[in-house]
Amino acid sequence: MALVLMAVPRENRAVFRWGAILATLGSLVLALFVFAKFEPNTDLTSINHGYAFVQTAEWIPALGISFHVGVDGVSVLLVLMAAIVAFAAACCASGIKAREKEFAILLLLMTGGILGAFMALDIFLMYFLHELALIPTFIMIGVWGRGENREFAAYKTTLYLSLGALLALVGLIMIYLHYETFNLPEIIHRVQADQGDLMTTGQQGLVFALLMFGLGILVGLWPFHTWAPLAYGAAPTATAMMHAGVIKKFGLFMLIRVALPILPDGAQQWLPVLAWLCLGNLLYCGLVAMRQKDLNGLISNSSVAHMGFVFLGIASMTFIGLTGAVMVMVAHGLLAALAFALSGHLHQQARTLDMDKLGGLLTVMPFWGTLLLMALLAGCGLPGFANFAGEITVFFGAWKTMPLITGIAAWAALVIGAVYMLRAARQLLHGPRADDAPHTDDVPGWHKLPFIILLGALLLFGFAPKLLTNKIETARESLEHVVEMYKRK
Repeated sequence: MALVLMAVPRENRAVFRWGAILATLGSLVLALFVFAKFEPNTDLTSINHGYAFVQTAEWIPALGISFHVGVDGVSVLLVLMAAIVAFAAACCASGIKAREKEFAILLLLMTGGILGAFMALDIFLMYFLHELALIPTFIMIGVWGRGENREFAAYKTTLYLSLGALLALVGLIMIYLHYETFNLPEIIHRVQADQGDLMTTGQQGLVFALLMFGLGILVGLWPFHTWAPLAYGAAPTATAMMHAGVIKKFGLFMLIRVALPILPDGAQQWLPVLAWLCLGNLLYCGLVAMRQKDLNGLISNSSVAHMGFVFLGIASMTFIGLTGAVMVMVAHGLLAALAFALSGHLHQQARTLDMDKLGGLLTVMPFWGTLLLMALLAGCGLPGFANFAGEITVFFGAWKTMPLITGIAAWAALVIGAVYMLRAARQLLHGPRADDAPHTDDVPGWHKLPFIILLGALLLFGFAPKLLTNKIETARESLEHVVEMYKRK
């Protein structure tokens, strides 16, 4: 669709918006089909064991690079989440009134790139498609961003994420130089079979450090997170929904699917460090969120803080912890998209997100206010939402191996998270309306659809988390093999 829209004259403004909506809707329908029909390959002798919908075509044979795609029990969930958020983001892009053609094309490139990255089974293809999704972020913040600091935000985001991507690329090239292939299932098979050509402990430690810190910068690992609140505060609504909700999950996905199974020695050296750093996300970013007077600032810092749960689940190196990490990735993607969509609508109406200047919005915007209240409660980890199911699973998994760190993380989630979320609900939704408060209208007509879809998915996976765990269970053998390798080391 991005290619089709390139040929459409820019005067046909409605074509760009509806083209993006229809394209992302088509991706969502296909993602639902893949989710419903997913049955992993159970042939133990096959390189593609555990994957489904596998397709392979030669791309750069001289370098062993191929168009190799497929999904397993982890990536099928992220593909579905990404497709839901992409459709919601396309629907919420109505606030773009200038250069609609370029914005729609960039949004579709983001969507296609990140969907492909989650499906890629070739490491180079995975990295390439992520970069295809990442580059539009810089452009969209600089051109369509809001606030006086949008150019600074675009530059800082570009520098940080380029550094993270470069560190990760160096680590991936070192893996390629050792195994002479980018075929991920083949490399994992050779490592698990212990064919004698594995990296040394020192090599694994270096490569894992490059991947952990490189991908950690892309995700917002403390203390390399400062680009994220600035970027999300300046980004247009659809861009913030896609990047915070979906693209940021790529670094976590690559840690689980590439770094852990290929580098067990490196994981043993560096995961304890990751466990302590994740407390910086939960404690420091949570405390910063408490000090925010701007709604986007609160949501942005909260989003970075919630990444600490995923890092904690990964660092636990238990099957329960890894399952919880994937569940939090899905839940956070939906919640971040919903929260930024709601703040985007408020900014479009009031032209400000200063919580001190707003209040009593539940009376004048009942639909918007109700959804914001539910989003804030979901951010607190309230039972009934998908976030609770993922976070409690992470705590169960991490408690086995890291009781002290898990206790601190649980306190941060229950106390700090509840304080800033409930304070935002009190300031924005309740109390009297000031006489000089800006005029705000509720979400009209069909524009309610993306909000309902995102909230519905959060509730569905919250009340029926088995929909997620059943898929992850199909990847149990490969994930438990990673855990056993880590324990043996």
